[in-house]
Amino acid sequence: QVQLVESGGGMVQAGGSLRLSCVASGRTVSTYDMAWFRQTPGKERDFVAGFARGSSAINYGDSVQGRFTISRDSDRSTVYLQMNNLKPEDTAVYYCAARFGAHVYNYWGQGTQVTVSS
Repeated sequence: QVQLVESGGGMVQAGGSLRLSCVASGRTVSTYDMAWFRQTPGKERDFVAGFARGSSAINYGDSVQGRFTISRDSDRSTVYLQMNNLKPEDTAVYYCAARFGAHVYNYWGQGTQVTVSS
């Protein structure tokens, strides 16, 4: 099946930047819809950014619009999330997700912690 492994999380000060990476098995990145979500303990999982395969349309959550950028390198089977101008409210566990032939994401990574201090 599909396996997703995130990396790149860490602790930064407000205004700093991080780039998250998600390495996917096989050709998942090029054939599946890919997205990033984030979650704080006790709260629901929130959509951060995502794109559909073969589509030029990219969607971002309102709170990250203009600050985060999602991209992919199909040859390296990797999807990235460039996060700039980080804010304390961006603190969360960030998850890479994939879906195929469904409107819900059915494959998930283990997550990577991002902590932004003020």
